[in-house]
Amino acid sequence: MTAPLDNIKVVDLSRILAGPWASQMLADMGAQVIKVERPGKGDDTRLWGPPFISPASGEPSASEAASIENTQASAAYFHCANRNKQSIAIDITTTQGQKILKALILNADVLIENYKVGGLKKYGLDYASLKALNPKLVYCSITGFGQSGPSAHKAGYDAMIQGEGGLMSLTGEPDGTPMKVGVALVDVATGLYSCNAILAALLARYSTNKGKGQYIDISLLDVQLAILANQGMNYLATGENPQRLGNGHPNIVPYQTFATRDGNLILAIGNDQQFEKFCRLAGCAELAQSSRFATNAARVQNRKQLLPMLAQKLAMHTTAWWVSELEQIAVPCGAVNTLEQVVKHPQIKHRKMIKQLPDENGDLIKTVASPVNLSDTPLVYKSASPNLGQHTRELLQTELNYSRAEIDELFSAGIIS
Repeated sequence: MTAPLDNIKVVDLSRILAGPWASQMLADMGAQVIKVERPGKGDDTRLWGPPFISPASGEPSASEAASIENTQASAAYFHCANRNKQSIAIDITTTQGQKILKALILNADVLIENYKVGGLKKYGLDYASLKALNPKLVYCSITGFGQSGPSAHKAGYDAMIQGEGGLMSLTGEPDGTPMKVGVALVDVATGLYSCNAILAALLARYSTNKGKGQYIDISLLDVQLAILANQGMNYLATGENPQRLGNGHPNIVPYQTFATRDGNLILAIGNDQQFEKFCRLAGCAELAQSSRFATNAARVQNRKQLLPMLAQKLAMHTTAWWVSELEQIAVPCGAVNTLEQVVKHPQIKHRKMIKQLPDENGDLIKTVASPVNLSDTPLVYKSASPNLGQHTRELLQTELNYSRAEIDELFSAGIIS
């Protein structure tokens, strides 16, 4: 079957997570993604471990881990965002390296980069220079604060953006300190927005833009504000800063975790009918009839009085009992699972969300699949994340017609690896 983005070529100059997340999505959709890395170390996340995944055995020994920079093992972090890609290691600070990269870009459809504002201009790799070289190019720049404004010059990292963009002020227990989310949510969301923008630009190129590419400016701070969703609108509507509620919800009650007899349960009651059914099951039907709790608006206003009473009821039975009984009466709920439990979840297994992909040596490496399922042009899962420079020789030969002698000379000069 044909993949959605067959015949689309992406040159990926991005590192860490946001850019690679976007390019991995494009690679899953069938695009050829050429990951350009620094000779020697490559993407920073190759060393963000342990844990590390060794191409030969799946997990390096303690001695290998201690000298990981001298091995081909890469951190599990790197593998979360770089499957289905080809790796070429080029020193783009050299004239010859820039020549090679521009030759790859000449016939590319997309370029993704996350250098500081203006960081690529000195190499002739800025949008204005590359637009002249390849007018059809869709050029996506990902930065912490955007291409313009008083903070444009600053570097941006997920955790600091979660703080500066307001997400940490909403996360954590009411009497605790602000907390970041347990994954790099802003980076991931930025990757999603970037991929959407790239697909829109490609569609425009084929329809309204008469074959021309365009420039995409994506900022982590902008994304952070955008994904505040209801909390952002809550502030705009009231002018009041939302308060931290732990696992509670600012607009719905009860919609949070509760301790059960043997664990924790997430109770996600979204309307008054569900609340009434829950109360009947829990043996507190009178709460659903009280004017203090009968409507969601009333429950939000009186959450401090209601929640302790519900907590007492929920502690009487096990998590499994509550899930079983609540599912029978269509009240949304779920166990608070560990990742081990999630991976073993029957629904996750049925949906085939954990896949195994071959690396350079044919060893299988586990990966979390894309959630995208297309009926006629399904996504592709070709290979695990590449070793650093794994495809350097192949790409120079097949894409640019370099001879073996020319490639050996570039290797000897340290321009490629």
